Amino acid sequence: MKRVFGMLLLSACAGAADGEWIQLFNGKNLDGWTPKITGHAAGVNFANTFRVENGVLKVAYDGYKDFKNEAGFEQFGHLFYKTPYSKYVIAVEYRFAGPQAPGGPAWALRNSGIMIHGQPVETMRRDQNFPISIEVQLLGGNGTDPRTTANLCTPGTNVVMKDELITKHCTNSSSKTFAGDQWVRVEVEVNGGGVIRHRVNGELVLEYEKPQMGGGNVKEYDPAVYREGEMLTGGSISLQSESHSIEFRKVELKPLR
Repeated sequence: MKRVFGMLLLSACAGAADGEWIQLFNGKNLDGWTPKITGHAAGVNFANTFRVENGVLKVAYDGYKDFKNEAGFEQFGHLFYKTPYSKYVIAVEYRFAGPQAPGGPAWALRNSGIMIHGQPVETMRRDQNFPISIEVQLLGGNGTDPRTTANLCTPGTNVVMKDELITKHCTNSSSKTFAGDQWVRVEVEVNGGGVIRHRVNGELVLEYEKPQMGGGNVKEYDPAVYREGEMLTGGSISLQSESHSIEFRKVELKPLR
């Protein structure tokens, strides 16, 4: 076991061996999950953004008058799982269903994500927009342009690909475009500070390694949490609310040794 971001990381879970899936979402409620929405304290589920209906975990915006709050901050949100992990496979089955929030940024149309190797929710400041983390970006087709899913984005982080440090914010995968409201399965194989692999419906679409702190695209963070160049070997897992409605019918994790 290791500690990163001051948390005890689990590479395996008591009672679960390699090959066994743990259901992080129980299909009934948000037990084990903590919301953190920009402009609000951790634990405040503003406007019931994160909810469970008919066995599905939903991100919805019917309670929003505008995606920006009175202070002018875009209310990006993240739903954090209670346990940090280091070596594991996380899988979600998702679909984009419903509208974008009023005033949501154009680039966030049919856009969400799985955040891995993240900072603890309790270290996020009230007005911080994204956790320092690796983002597995989930995109849906817009009906016009190619839009791959299971892409890589790097809020406050960098990675290495083919022995080159990648500092640009987002890198596209090789997946096809998924339009409409079809369900898509994304699996992310996380090997601590080693190789991370993205798969879409079983197909390998992206691979990189050596995740580390660096770069930008995170606002209002605590400087004490950000340590340029520090290697990331694990951390929090969260699901994103980035202004477009999305549903998750499954969120499961398989520990690796």
